[in-house]
Amino acid sequence: MIRKLMLFSLTGLLYFGLTIHDEQDDILWYDEPAKVWEEALPLGNGRIGVMVYGSTAGEHLQLNDDSLWPADEGWSEPGGNADDLKNIRRLLFQGENAEADSLFVEKFSNKSIVRSHQTLGDLYIDFDHWDISDYRRELNISKAMATVMYKSKGDLITEKIYVSNPDRVIIIEISSKAKKGLNGKVRLTRPDDDGHPTVVVKTSKDGLLSMEGQVTQYTAQFRSNPAPITRGVAFETCLKIKNEGGKVKIGKDFLELKKVKNATFYIVSNSSYYYEDYHQQNLSEMASVYDREIKTLQRRHLQDYSDLYGRVRISLTDEGPDYLTTDERIERIRQGNTDPGMEALLFQYGRYLLISSSREGTNPANLQGLWNNHITAPWNADYHLNINLQMNYWLADVTNLSELNGPLFNYVDKLVENGKKTAEVNFGCRGSFMPHATDLWAPTWLRAATAYWGCSLGAGGWMMQHYWEHYAFTMDETFLRERAYPAIREVAQFYSDWIIEDPRDGTLVSAPSTSPENQYINNKGQQVATCLGSAMDQQVIAEVFDNYISTCSILKEENDLLDKIKQQRKQLRPGFVIGSDGRILEWDREYKEPEPGHRHMSHLYGFHPGTYVTKDGTPEIFDAVRKTLDYRLANGGAGTGWSRAWLINCAARLQDGEMAHEHIQLLFKRSVSRNLFDMHPPFQIDGNFGYTAGIAEMLLQSHEGNTIRLLPALPAAWKSGYVKGLKGRGGIVVDMYWDKGTLTKAIINTEKSGGFSIVYRDKIVPIYLMKGRKFEFIP
Repeated sequence: MIRKLMLFSLTGLLYFGLTIHDEQDDILWYDEPAKVWEEALPLGNGRIGVMVYGSTAGEHLQLNDDSLWPADEGWSEPGGNADDLKNIRRLLFQGENAEADSLFVEKFSNKSIVRSHQTLGDLYIDFDHWDISDYRRELNISKAMATVMYKSKGDLITEKIYVSNPDRVIIIEISSKAKKGLNGKVRLTRPDDDGHPTVVVKTSKDGLLSMEGQVTQYTAQFRSNPAPITRGVAFETCLKIKNEGGKVKIGKDFLELKKVKNATFYIVSNSSYYYEDYHQQNLSEMASVYDREIKTLQRRHLQDYSDLYGRVRISLTDEGPDYLTTDERIERIRQGNTDPGMEALLFQYGRYLLISSSREGTNPANLQGLWNNHITAPWNADYHLNINLQMNYWLADVTNLSELNGPLFNYVDKLVENGKKTAEVNFGCRGSFMPHATDLWAPTWLRAATAYWGCSLGAGGWMMQHYWEHYAFTMDETFLRERAYPAIREVAQFYSDWIIEDPRDGTLVSAPSTSPENQYINNKGQQVATCLGSAMDQQVIAEVFDNYISTCSILKEENDLLDKIKQQRKQLRPGFVIGSDGRILEWDREYKEPEPGHRHMSHLYGFHPGTYVTKDGTPEIFDAVRKTLDYRLANGGAGTGWSRAWLINCAARLQDGEMAHEHIQLLFKRSVSRNLFDMHPPFQIDGNFGYTAGIAEMLLQSHEGNTIRLLPALPAAWKSGYVKGLKGRGGIVVDMYWDKGTLTKAIINTEKSGGFSIVYRDKIVPIYLMKGRKFEFIP
């Protein structure tokens, strides 16, 4: 069966003259249609997305738009103020943590919020094909193109789908060799919102099928109470078909193919979020693509996409049994086999997903990237800032996709501006505050009905890390001056005003302070969340202060805030405190833990994704990090997909390739769906992005200050291989080749001249890199 399928696939390609993939292309493929959404294949141009089912009885494509949100109803900050903050701090000084938890939620949180990113809808093509043989469905992530091929009663059907970024259009090309051609209705639909219709579908005389609607959320909640939203982003999706042979019949709210040999579908979609006259924008875009040569559209799509995707190539030993379907290979891993080829494919899949969900002018990738089939999605498919949004972008710079950070910075700039009001109104602080979760409209008030879940203060500082790291990778001083410095300054100002002196030891601490989504047992035996200076908050604030001081030094800025922060930094209580058992304390003192295997490892923030802890610079803390991780794992930690991905990154920083690879195997076994989506469960895309960043971290590290560490965590399973195009801090790009577990050659390019130290195993080689010149390192 498999041999027949492969021969058919090749001959089918030759027969139709389709250049679908080259020998070196990265491909996911299957021998049956998707049965559920988590098996469908994702495509996207950053703003518009598609999930391809590849069904033969009736094709189904689920559609997405990154701007489909209910309206901003003017929901405002909760009623808490500086006096309430003083009361909470007084309770913490008295050891009344439970009361502090309760008061913090009551005064400073808008409690449970339901306001969700939503599906655009669904395209159905009712082919009604039967007697199916030789089925193949694939996603070529080297070309951002999906293909479906099969025979119906012996006649070949082919379908090719891609979403063009330069031409802002979804293209579907379908062909049939059957004498009767393609026959079936073409329909656009969208789910109701709690029983309320959400769209109107109609056709025009010129064969345009359109679906128009407005996002609502009748089950919305604000402050844990029902708060129906009856308006939102308005949108329109338009579809037109160009046919060869047969005809396209125009129905009232559908199109129908009649004996069509070849059909090309053009789908454009726009919303009021991006365009005031989104209908006219659709007409303009449709006119632009409909009469253009299809080969031209495909070429423009491939050129645009390949410029990004093609920057990095990777091979990890044996490419694996690619004669097996992707889901069969996943099953082999679950049975205990290793498959480096699949590990390399999942690495590139993360890059593919970021390119497909974060492009210039779009919104940043959310909890599901772009792909969401719900009216009310899990966790609202929003932006969580206590690791998830950050993890989405860990891979951007290191895997040579630096410009894809643009949507993130544009969005966080909005948070910085909105957060000034929240900082002043709720906390009586200058600067800007950011919450642990927010949405399209960038509100900065806290949300969650419990202190441990949502009363987190570290989000703003964590987001500032991305501004600093982007500068570190690109050495773009214009970006540092015009984008990073203004944002970092506002967040540093907030923390400067926020921290207080701990009466127990005179150090400066964050208060109230939590460790994201975790709790401890206080001296009264109560399970509580707030304390005086959690490890994560202290580490985040220290990092923001350090980066602000460094930024001012580079830009030659001098001001009163800088002077104050320099003094505060000296008095700030360390974020890394080692307990009596050799582990890093998560809270301000040693407490019992009700969940010792908790999925978050926030008290290791300064180790990863931060850069404070290194093997050579802070060896005692480095060893304590290992003990902390071992303890988490011994108690069942890293159970969710994104948490496992974080652990892969941490293991890489520990320079432990075998530990990292063990958790790569566990990620495949427990948290990867058939279409390679990361499962929390349910689907959360951060695990895909975090995994890709982790693989890069295993192969190249540059966080130790003008140091290029080559293959620091290479596992035995990757005996021979190469990686080309990884980026390091300092503006470097690195290619590496290895054989039998040993580096054979590294080629380093740099965008800025400077001195570095190359570290490979125990060898340290000082070098000076010249801009524009390649440096070849052979151990």
